[in-house]
Amino acid sequence: MQLIDGKKISAEIKSEIAEKVKKLVAEGIKAPHLAAILVGHDGGSETYVAYKIKDCAEVGFGSTLVRFEEDVTEKELLAKIEELNQDPEIDGFIVQLPLPRHIDEQKIIEAIDPSKDVDGFHPVNVGRMVIGLPSFVSATPYGIVELIKRYGIETSGKNCVIIGRSNIVGRPLSVLMSHKNINATVTVAHSRTHNLKEVCANADILIAAIGVPGFVTAEMVKEGAVVIDVGTTRVPATDTKSGFRLKGDVDFDQVAPRCSYITPVPGGVGPMTRVSLLYNTLLAATRKFNG
Repeated sequence: MQLIDGKKISAEIKSEIAEKVKKLVAEGIKAPHLAAILVGHDGGSETYVAYKIKDCAEVGFGSTLVRFEEDVTEKELLAKIEELNQDPEIDGFIVQLPLPRHIDEQKIIEAIDPSKDVDGFHPVNVGRMVIGLPSFVSATPYGIVELIKRYGIETSGKNCVIIGRSNIVGRPLSVLMSHKNINATVTVAHSRTHNLKEVCANADILIAAIGVPGFVTAEMVKEGAVVIDVGTTRVPATDTKSGFRLKGDVDFDQVAPRCSYITPVPGGVGPMTRVSLLYNTLLAATRKFNG
């Protein structure tokens, strides 16, 4: 069993991005600039955005954090998005989700200029990704594909089962894994799938993105399978300073001995999600993709 080290691979990609930024600046081109809009004071969102700002500094990007209180109106938020759409200094930006209930998330996502949508959530980017055109691919699916590629894991003709059908992970990942440069045979499983254990046990590559800690157990995993764990649920823990720890969708101790490759939680997919946002921002800044 080999551990897939997302920290190591993300550090390599960060280093590659930092080198590209140095070259851009040496040529007199401005460094890429990422903006983030944060609404309210959700603990998880605060942490994610703080990491994103820190990541920008590490690779030489500029960054801007735009804060709104929980009671911001949809109209005010849309006005700020339009301002960022028009701002030539901002190459890409994200609106940190989730948003308060009185704001229509889909309307917010669709208001972002697709050529600055570095989260890859706009329908234009999703559509381009589906038919194989250059696009911003949402961060977690892109990070997973990059991990698989960089570990040299064979995908052509392999059975890939994805548990979970969210618009952010499961659906886009199922498309990417079936593209011609990967060539996996993909099954998307979910809470209504009959014989789920048997479906999973037939997978050469099993990707768990269901958000239920410890859901995938040993009898669901074929001997020698590759297992990618997307889950990051906070569970109470008395032995940590924070009072919680992150737990994946896979029962790691049970499943790991059966695998050829497996991602840990934390330190697997998470770091790759963060670095994918940097990659998309670099693409936006160098105009490698125009939505």
